[in-house]
Amino acid sequence: MIPRIHKRGTRTIGLLHYLYGPGTYEEHVAPHLVASWDGNAPDPGRDPQATLKQRQHLLDQPLGNIDEADRPRKHVWHLSVRNAAEDRLLTDDEWADVARRMVAAAGIDDPGEAAGCRWAAVRHADDHIHIVATMVREDGYKPDLRFDARRVQAEARLLEAELGLRRLNAGDGTAAQRPTSAERHKAERHKRERTPREELRESVRRAVAGAESETEFFDRLTAGGLLVRRRVAPSGDLLGYTVALPDDRNKDSEPVFYSGSKLAPDLSLPRIRERWSGTPRPSTNDEVPPGSPARRSPSGPATARRRATAAVWQAVLILDRGPDPQAAAHIAAAGEILDALAKTSAAHTRQQLREAAFAFERASRSHVRAERGHDRALRQAARDLVHSGPALGRGEDGATTAMLIDMAFFLVTAAAHWHAKKEHTQQAAAALKAADHLRAAYRTAAPVPMGVLYQRGRRLPQPLRHRQSAHLRTAVPELAEQILAEPGWYALAATLADAENAGHDPSALLAEAAGRRELTTAESVSDVLVWRLRRMADLPADASTMPEHHNAATAGSTGRTASPSTSRHDRSRRPR
Repeated sequence: MIPRIHKRGTRTIGLLHYLYGPGTYEEHVAPHLVASWDGNAPDPGRDPQATLKQRQHLLDQPLGNIDEADRPRKHVWHLSVRNAAEDRLLTDDEWADVARRMVAAAGIDDPGEAAGCRWAAVRHADDHIHIVATMVREDGYKPDLRFDARRVQAEARLLEAELGLRRLNAGDGTAAQRPTSAERHKAERHKRERTPREELRESVRRAVAGAESETEFFDRLTAGGLLVRRRVAPSGDLLGYTVALPDDRNKDSEPVFYSGSKLAPDLSLPRIRERWSGTPRPSTNDEVPPGSPARRSPSGPATARRRATAAVWQAVLILDRGPDPQAAAHIAAAGEILDALAKTSAAHTRQQLREAAFAFERASRSHVRAERGHDRALRQAARDLVHSGPALGRGEDGATTAMLIDMAFFLVTAAAHWHAKKEHTQQAAAALKAADHLRAAYRTAAPVPMGVLYQRGRRLPQPLRHRQSAHLRTAVPELAEQILAEPGWYALAATLADAENAGHDPSALLAEAAGRRELTTAESVSDVLVWRLRRMADLPADASTMPEHHNAATAGSTGRTASPSTSRHDRSRRPR
């Protein structure tokens, strides 16, 4: 059940004409009264003798009880209450009870007093009602409508449980403002996938991902094709900003601008500046607009994704064990990683990654104040992703994308668990939804690189593959049989052989990879271990260019691995 308080108005008769009319965006079917302040209000929908003018006169009558100078300029209060499409249809009597409880919760009427506001509830569709009220009480006083939106939401949660309706998660006041019905209908008319408010929120979040200065942030907004206005104080200090889409115009053909705070609470300029606290100011070279050849990272997308994977892994550990302010900072920065990843990934994964970032936006904020500065590694990783440029969908770029998506899945899952423990129900649900999209993105990104590893594993000499299964049983005996039965076992066997060939102890490496965090949320334990091992052992994510293990006489074939001091990759130096 979604109650929505609309903008206050000045003309009761105008709203009544809409409620009893044919409808603008949805057809109004048999409009009629279901409840009113006294139960006896005239109903133009079912009484041919009743008129809308009579209804308006009765609703507005209390305005005559106070001096004109004391009357509220906008005296019309309007609430709509809508059920989900899958909910059962409520009867008129049930909707009448909903209406009475909503006006009582909001402060419009008080059943225990005789001097409330006048109101009427109209039903013109199966799934919702509208309540119109005059914001002056019968005794001439004005109602206390402070926090009316919060109160009707709380009442809706109670009604959902009592009426057996779909139960929504309770909010905490940190969500971004939802698009209005007018914005949604406008987007539908223009065949937009999302409203301008949502498109701008996504664009601004991408612009701020990894940005380290106001100059860089505003350059990114402009490079992204947005119209930008800056609000400057007489002293010359920058106070804020507004943005608009070039093709989103009002009735006067002017661009429709939104301030950052209207897009999301953490997109106001002061909140964006908090992200830069404790972060060194970038050099002039760092402020070259993204996308230009001079600004591409010399290390390339694959290296940026490897570094991001390492930073994400450390963030997962902090969410598991770190203090709440640091965890909140890492969750907020995780949103930047997802935004940067969606922006720079190849076309075949881009849509699911975009949806994951869009969903996780709600999980990135809570009332736990983020302690900025501790998230520097994640923000730098997001910055590296943006400046490394678009990744290819194949080769090392594609394989490291699958590696990063796999690790990002664990990060957002850890964020969901953290929020759930704090009873942040909306944020936890948003993080789980993001995890679903990441899982879908992984299924698209992983088949090629995992297929290469699978074939390498299938081609391993039998003695070598048996040795890797022995390492598996030694390192993770409780998971060994499950992993051996998974299709991904061959890819894991190839990875263990590659790690052994590089001078690592496969059993020790595998035990460390499995012990760092639980594996129960993984669809394929072997897939997760493959990416963890290849990152920890500094192995190429794309194994197609690696030499084959033609016989058992590879490193470690005698049952001993190379000494760490003489191995090609000293374990003390590999990323953790």
